[in-house]
This record gives sequence, C-alpha cells and structure tokens, in this order.
Amino acid sequence: MSSMPPIQPEVMPQQATFTLKELVAQLNREQRKIQDLLASLGYALRSLNLNQLLELVPFMACRVTDADAGIVVLFQDERLRVEKFYCPQGPTLQELQDAFLALGEAPVSPDTLDTWLKEHLSPKLKLFHTPILVKGNTRAHLWVLSEQEQYRWTESRQKLLRLVADQTAVAIENEDLSAQLRHQKLLTLELDIGSEIQARLLPSDCPNIAGLAVAARCENASKVGGDYYDFIEILDTPRWGLALGDVMGKGVPAGLIMMMTRGMLRSEVLRQEPPAQILTHLNRVMFADLENSKRFVTLFYAEYNPETRQLIYSNAAHPRPFYWQADSQKFYPLDLAGTLIGLAGDTVYPQDTIYLQPGDVVVCYTDGFTEAANQYNRRYGEELLAEQVQWACSCLSTPNEILEYLYGQIHEFCGGRSGDDMTMMVIKAN
Repeated sequence: MSSMPPIQPEVMPQQATFTLKELVAQLNREQRKIQDLLASLGYALRSLNLNQLLELVPFMACRVTDADAGIVVLFQDERLRVEKFYCPQGPTLQELQDAFLALGEAPVSPDTLDTWLKEHLSPKLKLFHTPILVKGNTRAHLWVLSEQEQYRWTESRQKLLRLVADQTAVAIENEDLSAQLRHQKLLTLELDIGSEIQARLLPSDCPNIAGLAVAARCENASKVGGDYYDFIEILDTPRWGLALGDVMGKGVPAGLIMMMTRGMLRSEVLRQEPPAQILTHLNRVMFADLENSKRFVTLFYAEYNPETRQLIYSNAAHPRPFYWQADSQKFYPLDLAGTLIGLAGDTVYPQDTIYLQPGDVVVCYTDGFTEAANQYNRRYGEELLAEQVQWACSCLSTPNEILEYLYGQIHEFCGGRSGDDMTMMVIKAN
C-alpha cells in the first residue's frame, strides 16, 4: 500500500496578505505625502505673497499628481501676464520656455493657450490642465505635464489638481482684495489731504468789515466738495468782495474746479472793476476749461462799500439771496438774471445795488439747502427756507444766531442726512 504524499503548507494566502499590507502601507504613505504637501500649500497661502506662492504652485501640482512638469499662467485683460514653471528635467524645461518665448506678444486667451501648447510641445508630453477661477472668471490656468508612457490622468489626480487650483484662486483673490484695500487707503489719504487743503482755502474766521457783521459756514456732503465762500479785501480801498459759489457735482472733480474758481476770482477782483464786469471776465477766462470738464459754476458776487453802504451784486445763475429790510419789515429775494459760468463764453452779466441800513440782513446760500430731502423724499424747497429765513431775520439779533438756527432747521428736517454740500453766508448791517 503506497503512502500519501506529505501535506505542503499553504503559501499563496500568506503572500496575498503580505502584498495587501504593503499596498495599504504604500497608500497610507502616499496619503500622508499628499496631506503634507497640501498643508504646506495652505501655510504658504497664509505666509507668502502671491508671487512667492506662484513659484511654489507648479511644484505642488507636480508632486500631488506625480507629473514631471508644471506651469501656472495668469491672465489679465485677456492677455498672458505671468507664467511660472517647475520642471526638474532640463530638456523638458527648455522646451517649455521655448514654447512660451515663441508665444511672444500673441493675443492668446485662456481658452486658446491649451491648443497653443499642444501645437508647440513634443507629442510625447502628455498635457493636462484646470482653470483657476476667481468669482466665476478664469484668472489663470494650471498645467501638469508627463513624459511617462504609463501615466494615466485618473479622477484622483484631477481632484488633487483642482484642489491646488482652488488654493491658488484664494491667493489671487486675497491679492486682489489687498490691492483694493491699498488703493482705498491711498484714495482716503488723498481725500484727507484734499479736504485739508480745501478747508485751508476757506476763510478761517469771518473778517471785521466796517458797517457789517458776517457769518458763514460750509458743510460738505463728502470730504471734498464743490461749494465755497470767500471774503476778499479790495486793496487800497475800504471795499470788500463777498462771494458764494457752487460747482455742479460733488467730490474731488467739483473740489478741484472750486479751487480754480477761487483763485481766478481773486485775480479778477484785483482789477477793481464792478461785480458784473468781474463775472463777465471770469466766465471768459474759465469757459474753455469748464467746457472741457463738462461742468458749470453758479456764483453770487457782491461788493460792499462801508462809506456809501452800497452792496453792488451780480449773479451767475446762483440761488437768489434773501433780503430782509429792517425798517419796513419787508422780505424779498434779490432777483437778478444771469447764466451759469462756463455755459457760454460771450455772456455779459448784469448787476444791481441795494443800500444796507442798520438791521438789514442778506442771506446767501447754495442749492444744497433747497434740494435737501427728508426720509419721505420731500424736498426742503425755497418756500420753506424763505419762511425760516424771514423768522430768523426778524427774531434773532446776530448773523451767527441766524446761521445756527437755519442749519439746525435743515438738519432737523433731513434727520442728519446730507445729500449735497450746504453753504450759507449771513450779512447784517450794523
């Protein structure tokens, strides 16, 4: 009777178990590598500036996708702006650089660069890419390239490349926000400087004018405004020039024109001509500049002579001032036709004269008062302002009291809102 062959141990299941453990260990190592790389990218995102981060992005893209080379290209205004390479292989790197050098100034868009690269790179290079989207707009593209014949563009590699692209998009958006913040800070600084200059150009105090008591205030809706007032001493005479102006519009452009108007008006006053002639000359001098800027100026200008008590005035489409005659207790606007400065170069302005007796009051203002609106969108209007001015002139004794009262009324009406610059000058005869 023949004997049975000895039973051999089962080797195959043990080998399979060993192979599976190795595979799991390899996958764990790969996962840790990817986690470390993405953590490094996250740290770089917080610590580096955009240009430094872009140097790192192609390297990270290659490492997480096992590719041989990487490229990140930023676009601005549909043109290639900046590109960063990572390629440890010398010949491949040179080929990439040559391709972008050949690109030159060609108007290649984000959508056509992929085709361009495929046409100018070796067919052995496998090219894969993903867009870098910032607020829905393609701001960059991220490519990886491989020379490996067995290289496969798996779903896992696609996800990892998109993850690197998303991190890069965050960096680009942060840089955009930082640039906007820097620009905003610069604008704020410039506005502060402009506001300070403009404030210094307004009279710091109301002057002592023989026969008159005066008060004035300018409240801008923004840091720089288009309203202004001025008291101009006419040299070698007892006369004073009184001006109140308003440039159409608000903000820096109006402020610049306001400063130009102030300087030119002071130059014209040196001529010592009557107010109508001064406005006529001013309009001719400023017409070309105002026409180019598409802006106009309203201006009330008057001269007061303490010796004769004459107030001679001219008006370039400015809101009509109110005149309170103390003796007769009469109240009426100073009507005088005149067009905007800058509307027509050959305009000739008229003038008129009143004689200020003790107690008489003239109130000049800009249209910020009459155009002011409350929360119900109801405008203050000339009629309501006239009622308030008439009461103030008849019941209050000093220009400062009248000014404070009228500003208080408009602030109460608007509920603290100010949609336009508001300037007022109050003149009272002693």
